[in-house]
Amino acid sequence: MSKAKSIIFVCLGNICRSPIAQGVAQKYIKEKNLDIKIASAGTGDWHIGEAPCEHSIKVAAMNDVDISKQKAQQVQKSDFSNYDLVVGLDDSNVENLKKLGATNILKLGNYGFEGADVPDPFFFDGFEGFDKVFEMIEICVKNLINEKC
Repeated sequence: MSKAKSIIFVCLGNICRSPIAQGVAQKYIKEKNLDIKIASAGTGDWHIGEAPCEHSIKVAAMNDVDISKQKAQQVQKSDFSNYDLVVGLDDSNVENLKKLGATNILKLGNYGFEGADVPDPFFFDGFEGFDKVFEMIEICVKNLINEKC
């Protein structure tokens, strides 16, 4: 299989996990001087046009990743042909992507956490869990890029 040149990370609302994954991936490919197109989206439409949530911006900044300028978007069927890899952050996202017709789907947790879901930190109280979610995403994104790109 040829190396992937484009990746879109997909979670539910595109305000917590997938923006972090996009930011981590963009920073990593810049450090490695790779030419890979990176984006993120949500399966839902509730947050279209919004910035990532405050806690995601904060945890990313604490790790030298700037996601503050991202804007939430909803995944489109055209993304399945415009991106080599469509990466779901949990089983629910993967199933939703399959229902939408995506065939080039991977689950992020398969690249460092034995297939575990990356939990949605939006449902945590306060800042709790965002550090762990960032750590999971960072490890998995780097492993994914190293293996597939």
